[in-house]
Amino acid sequence: MSASRVTVNLTERSTKALQDAVSSSGDTQTDVINRALQVYAYLESVMAAGSRLYVENADRQERERLRFF
Repeated sequence: MSASRVTVNLTERSTKALQDAVSSSGDTQTDVINRALQVYAYLESVMAAGSRLYVENADRQERERLRFF
């Protein structure tokens, strides 16, 4: 499988999110973007199949439904 080069314009919010993810993970921007796209594609496929996704607060054991807009 070959690599593809793309150019994207990130919003200010997305630029900050990318910087935060790079800082916290120690990965490169390329690695973070690749992982983010893979996770997004997986979540979209799960939701398209009719599944629901939840995030659980481990301390309070509260669940919140994850939604994409």
